[in-house]
Amino acid sequence: MATFTIRGKNVDITPAMREYVEKRIGKVTRYFDEVGEISVLLKVEKERHLVEVTVPVHGMLLRGEESTMDMYTSIDLVIEKLERQIHKHKTKIQRRFRDGALKTDVFAEAPQPIEEEEGEFQIVKKKKFFVRPMDVQEAIMQMNLLNHDFFVYRDGESGEVCVVYRRGDGKYGLIESDDK
Repeated sequence: MATFTIRGKNVDITPAMREYVEKRIGKVTRYFDEVGEISVLLKVEKERHLVEVTVPVHGMLLRGEESTMDMYTSIDLVIEKLERQIHKHKTKIQRRFRDGALKTDVFAEAPQPIEEEEGEFQIVKKKKFFVRPMDVQEAIMQMNLLNHDFFVYRDGESGEVCVVYRRGDGKYGLIESDDK
């Protein structure tokens, strides 16, 4: 049984809503032997009901986001999106999980989507650059000076490679590497 962290922003999470989320979102666990703690954020912004789901599976993250005028519809659509991701990348996921963590028998019972190319992702541009040490404020300033949406740098204190990025709300995000 998967564990859930269900948070609400501008919405009260009723026991019925919590049960619905666990039942519907929990469907993704049938594709894998082990799933980490599933994180679900339910929020209401203006009249839109947004659902964000993150499912950690063996060092990989499945993520889906949907927004409609109804919370339950958003929940249904986000699970469909996650299942489409799993089906679309089934072969790549199988290769990554050589230990059999992906339950392939589940795919036989579900209708198969139209298959896309099974090849690797195509790289259309390659770039090398020096990742120099700096603090996060300097990295944000450098990103803004370059007019980019993200910037890769080496943290001056820890020596770890990090990424700062501009979020949709105009604020900034930070991605830190974790080599544990």
